[in-house]
Amino acid sequence: MGFNRCNKLLRTLINTSRSTSTTTFSSSSVYCNQWRRSVTSCSDDNKTASFSTIPSSSYHVHGGPSYMRGAVFWEPNKPLTFEDFEIPRPKVNEVLIKTKACGVCHSDLHVIKGELPFPSPCVVGHEITGEVVEHGPLTDAKVIERLPLGARVVGAFIMPCGNCFFCTKGQDDLCEAFFAYNRAKGTLYDGETRLFLRGSGKPVYMYSMGGMAEYAVVPANGLAILPHSLPYSESAIIGCAVFTAYGAMAHAAQVRPGDAVAVIGVGGVGSSCLQIARAFGASEIIAVDIQDEKLEKAKMLGATHVVNARSEDAVAKIKEITGGMGVDTCVEALGNPKTFMQCVQSVRDGGKAVMIGLTLLGAKGEIDINHLVRRQIKVMGSYGGRARHDLPKLVKLAESGIFNLGAAVSRKCKFEEAGKAYEDLNHGSIVGRAVVEIM
Repeated sequence: MGFNRCNKLLRTLINTSRSTSTTTFSSSSVYCNQWRRSVTSCSDDNKTASFSTIPSSSYHVHGGPSYMRGAVFWEPNKPLTFEDFEIPRPKVNEVLIKTKACGVCHSDLHVIKGELPFPSPCVVGHEITGEVVEHGPLTDAKVIERLPLGARVVGAFIMPCGNCFFCTKGQDDLCEAFFAYNRAKGTLYDGETRLFLRGSGKPVYMYSMGGMAEYAVVPANGLAILPHSLPYSESAIIGCAVFTAYGAMAHAAQVRPGDAVAVIGVGGVGSSCLQIARAFGASEIIAVDIQDEKLEKAKMLGATHVVNARSEDAVAKIKEITGGMGVDTCVEALGNPKTFMQCVQSVRDGGKAVMIGLTLLGAKGEIDINHLVRRQIKVMGSYGGRARHDLPKLVKLAESGIFNLGAAVSRKCKFEEAGKAYEDLNHGSIVGRAVVEIM
């Protein structure tokens, strides 16, 4: 598809959207010893996890036993374990999803390593695809019509309540309920989790929807229909990697055709920024990383220039590429104080430094105040997109081929290999995005 056609489609989607904008508790040690099952790494000798002996045919919603499996984080730097859960039950305007795939994201890893405080035990995983299998009682008829039983769906990690101050202004990415309940307490918006261990009934918290499980409850505002033309596995990354990149490029940076853009850190989210920048018509797209393998892949995803910051001065090289000016927008996708400073130093006068990388709680970034003031540098954070408006657009971008999901996903894992995937992500050995297939 030629650039003009891609750009026309992209602008049509954006304009259409704009015109319609709206608004620790602990388990008993006896139970834990009985039910915890450590996730065994996927290794060369093909070891697998020690799962429950219950046949997979028993895991269903209606009739017979009603339970499922989920990957649980218990405490920092300890292996995830698979646990048996009661099938979660959705409440009003919530949807129960049979999970098909879940992406492996660095945000989960921050929780697993204890770098971001989050209630435990919890089920991690926050970018999913799946099938609608149940609606909560008293769910609005329009929700049921939009998301009927059997519908294929993709879920965003920011699940807007739709009713708070920010949601009514169309700023779903600042949803008060999401941050006050889910990110602060590990629950949905009535203050309760939907996850309970089988047998003991002990509650387990949810990181977003708790997507690394066979079923997940998701507020309906956080879901969009996934067409049959898009595969479940690759499409899971739409809900975070692509969603986060789009929020940074469309809402924070407001990238325009002809802009120069740099991205520092081209892992799963950073490499998605490259594709979105290309779709928006950026003329110079500079990928910065310290791994040559990631930089080579960046060229396939839209980078016009690559910089290995291990061997080159990243800021000086960006200035050289842009004729001494610096870029219109620089995105920092690592959450590192050093790259935070590099990001600010890399933008032109009047340019935008957009921070999307999370990091250790309390980490600080330094800024030259005089440079910021005199040169009108804009420094801003961006956490993600706006689910009700952006998620359907991102599905269309993927369906049209403007965003290449296949090129963005570098590894697919079995459900029992989830722990190993997070280990590899921690060691920097995943280029792009890994996806766990749960179907």
